[in-house]
Amino acid sequence: MKIVTFLNFNKEKRLGILINNLIADVELEAKKYNINLPDNMLELLNNWDKNYIKLKELENKLKNNEFIVQNNNYPLLSPLPNPVSCRDGYAFRQHVAAARRNRGVPMIEEFDQFPIFYFTNHNAIFGEGDITLELDHFEKLDFELEWAVILGRKGKNIDSKEADNYIAGFTIMNDWSARRLQMEEMLLNLGPAKGKDFATSLGPYMITLDELEDKRIETEYGNLYDLEMKAYHNGRLISIGNTKDMTWTFAEIIERASYGVEVFPGDVIGSGTVGTGCYLELNGTWQLEAKEKGEEFVPIWLQPNDEIILEIERLGQLKNIVKLSNNNVSILKKKKNVKN
Repeated sequence: MKIVTFLNFNKEKRLGILINNLIADVELEAKKYNINLPDNMLELLNNWDKNYIKLKELENKLKNNEFIVQNNNYPLLSPLPNPVSCRDGYAFRQHVAAARRNRGVPMIEEFDQFPIFYFTNHNAIFGEGDITLELDHFEKLDFELEWAVILGRKGKNIDSKEADNYIAGFTIMNDWSARRLQMEEMLLNLGPAKGKDFATSLGPYMITLDELEDKRIETEYGNLYDLEMKAYHNGRLISIGNTKDMTWTFAEIIERASYGVEVFPGDVIGSGTVGTGCYLELNGTWQLEAKEKGEEFVPIWLQPNDEIILEIERLGQLKNIVKLSNNNVSILKKKKNVKN
């Protein structure tokens, strides 16, 4: 199934399922068949095992009958507009190795010892469409091509061999990054924080595991999936990767994340950036290539009114346009005078 959250005519957030690229309002259509289903994604996830069965039943009925549909004029929000939490991993070795090579430092051995993640702002979640950002965010504004899992079960100390059973579905994730803010704060060996917490895009829908069964690659430590990933900047293809290139499976990341703490339905966990999946990495690579040729290179970053489209096989396209806020507030200019 492909599950969405959309705005109806009354600008109300509604839970829907995509059938032949048309949206059916879950709660309204379920009532016609005396099926009890909620009207929002978080409530759906809180009783996922039972609700999934009911939702499949509804989908099967709607496929064979007429149903109220919404057209493309209905905005799609993040499939889960209000995650319980949002973590982001660091699972693609190619991205990490290339980024470190471009900075002139060796690959860090600890990458292959355990999966890591950080918490980002679960209250700054966007779906498709325009995103308005502050002036400082456009100081080396970057995208990140990722995908993410949305959990449908509560658990603690989850073994990686069981962790895939806690996943309700997958979605595309864009971990927007203000690189100047990020690099400044990480000089203090803490973060990222303000360089990351202003926006994360998820969407356009959550796809359930059954839809990807033929793409599943079973490993000793959880499942991988063979799905092509692409990124387009103002219509130009700039990145190609594959989800199967994750060094750490989502199951292993869930195992690490759940150690000593509970994870919950509605938690989102991102994969981290695929190789070539951001300008931080691409600029470094292109700069090295230009240097070898004796050519000059000007780094590329996102500008106001630019469009980024992230595309993952079976998961659709997540389209965003970045807009500049008109308030001109800056924190980069604020420096504290410290007297010795």
